[in-house]
Amino acid sequence: MSNDKIIDGKAFAEALRERIGTETAALKDAHGLVPGLAVVLVGEDPASQVYVRNKGKAAAAAGITASDHRLDASTTQDELLALVDKLNNDPTVHGILVQLPVPDQIDPNAVIDAIAPAKDVDGFHVINTGRLATGQMDGPDAAMVPCTPLGCKMMLEDRLGDLSGLNAVVLGRSNIVGKPMAALLTQASCTVTIAHSRTKNLAEVCRGADILVAAVGRPQMVQGDWIKPGAAVIDVGINRIDAPTTEDPDKTRLVGDVDFDSAVEVAGAITPVPGGVGPMTIACLLANTVTAACRQNGITPPKF
Repeated sequence: MSNDKIIDGKAFAEALRERIGTETAALKDAHGLVPGLAVVLVGEDPASQVYVRNKGKAAAAAGITASDHRLDASTTQDELLALVDKLNNDPTVHGILVQLPVPDQIDPNAVIDAIAPAKDVDGFHVINTGRLATGQMDGPDAAMVPCTPLGCKMMLEDRLGDLSGLNAVVLGRSNIVGKPMAALLTQASCTVTIAHSRTKNLAEVCRGADILVAAVGRPQMVQGDWIKPGAAVIDVGINRIDAPTTEDPDKTRLVGDVDFDSAVEVAGAITPVPGGVGPMTIACLLANTVTAACRQNGITPPKF
């Protein structure tokens, strides 16, 4: 196996964060503008706490002011919406992220809908999804693009260059990854198929792809013989499976939606899990925050 096949998301994200840092310094020098990101966490979900902490560290390192708003698990929906409204009206806050999942008494869709579309750095608001679907990508009212698909597209263009004319299969139809990924690839002039667990002849559909994005949430579902020789494979899946050893019968490990060992022998380029798509998500959140800050202040955003 050649290391040239590996799309190193960790290294790509580090380089992107460096570019973001350069741009935030330039914004401060030229306009006195410091991008601000507000991260809201309701409850004490351990994984969410780790994500929020990592986002705060990454933001600070990139010259972005990050504020944490931690609310008790018993917080009501009205209390959370009141905080969101306050942040919407705070001119020092350019991006708002409410960490999901939220406790059962809160409707996540109501929270997403309450965030001002211009500050929706997750790109989940229906106005942003509509703008993305219709190709409204430029200007002050352009779409905020969900972070994971944005990172996937960046890595594909870095590796493949012009994507136009390529056959792309997106395996998964979620609002967070599958649908926005398909929209981005369509705008890049790919021929796009959205496939999923109920697609007939799924392996055959995948084998027709020059680009295969796996985001179905099933560990190691995509096998090497599902992949067209030389195809670019982006594995969005993060699944923890049992990997017991004699020394540690409870040991687990992270795998993607693609069986990496068989796929890497066939693919022309592939993201590993971990170290592929994951690091790009936080980096693109920071990029979206800078973009949002520029748009809200009448400044042309940098191209990341």
